[in-house]
Amino acid sequence: MLGDPRARRWAVRGGAALVALVAGWILIDLRAGLTLAVLLVIADVVRTTRKSSSVPAWQKSSAAERRTEKQLKTLERRGYLVLHARSVPRDDDGVSDGRIDHLVIGPSGVYAIDSEKWDKRLPVRTLSHLKLFHGPVNKKDRLDEARWEAEQASRILAGRVGFEVAVQPSVAIYGPSIPWKVMRVRDVDVYAGNRARAYLRRRPKILTDIDVQRIFQAAEKALPPKYPV
Repeated sequence: MLGDPRARRWAVRGGAALVALVAGWILIDLRAGLTLAVLLVIADVVRTTRKSSSVPAWQKSSAAERRTEKQLKTLERRGYLVLHARSVPRDDDGVSDGRIDHLVIGPSGVYAIDSEKWDKRLPVRTLSHLKLFHGPVNKKDRLDEARWEAEQASRILAGRVGFEVAVQPSVAIYGPSIPWKVMRVRDVDVYAGNRARAYLRRRPKILTDIDVQRIFQAAEKALPPKYPV
């Protein structure tokens, strides 16, 4: 039964709810514990549903994704090829929604870029290149998601072209001020969204034109559109 990802998800929810119930009971009373447990389960169900929903309005590109797409389009004349909203395998634990916002293939390498719109009122900071915070919120899950998606793309593309294809994960953040140009946190490059073009343009050339074409053609076939028309 626990081989089913949904069953595992509900098992995790049940365990977390039990912990919340006991904690609330001990610290306040039984009613508070029950309320806390129910709210925790509801919040997780809503979060998971939003990530996996097929509602058309949620499938449309966000303002952040459109802004990144516009920047990347200007790099085509420099030999960069881009695929948007491409599918990769989802993991069993719900870390990833199975989508790379922008897969960029060019002279300087292959990149999986996710575009994010965050609340501009909250500061963004890092801790020892291991943690990324938006206000008080640790964005570890978001970094793990970006890294997972890039790893899946790397594995699939290498199998298609017959040589190693390193895919660098990155997150382009719109909204809050980012107090650095590019920071690598948990192996994921993090930068302000309006720097997406500069992030790619100022890197050394490591792929030939033939390599770029081979990888791009493999990606077109092996990483289908997340939302087919």
